[in-house]
Amino acid sequence: MLRGINVSGQKIIKMTDLKAMFEALKFKNVTTYIQSGNVLFETRKTEEATLNKKIELHLSKTLGYDVPVFLRTTDEIAAVIDAQPFKPAQIPISNQPYVTFLHEPPGKDAIKLLESFNGETDLFKVINREVYAVQYKDKGKPLFTNMFIEKKLKMPATGRNWLTVNKFMEL
Repeated sequence: MLRGINVSGQKIIKMTDLKAMFEALKFKNVTTYIQSGNVLFETRKTEEATLNKKIELHLSKTLGYDVPVFLRTTDEIAAVIDAQPFKPAQIPISNQPYVTFLHEPPGKDAIKLLESFNGETDLFKVINREVYAVQYKDKGKPLFTNMFIEKKLKMPATGRNWLTVNKFMEL
């Protein structure tokens, strides 16, 4: 998952071009999903930090700007789906949960701070390297944005809605 591309007219990348960039790295079965920087691919097992740096460096050289990358294996995405902490009654019909992906688990104090914002408009739960969020827009203006999560946890992040996270498994 790439952070901050094709958002509000910024850092526009065509998905065909993005696919080609990943194929140039010799990844197999490269697929993109919607225009927000979701790339699925196969590669031999490689240490995550090394693979992450390799992709970020290649994208930076090719695009001329930095693009944060958040990697998850198929098994990790399945675990994210299984760990979804909210009961159906907690999820408004008009809204779907979000998952914000982090590079590493946040510290206990950061988690405590973020979860202190649970209230009428937002519900947050941190599990491992993911932040699960539900918004209650009918009760006011929610706090949840990717930047809100990054500011409170003091680390880079990228978010996806629940439909997209589940689509990863289908693809």
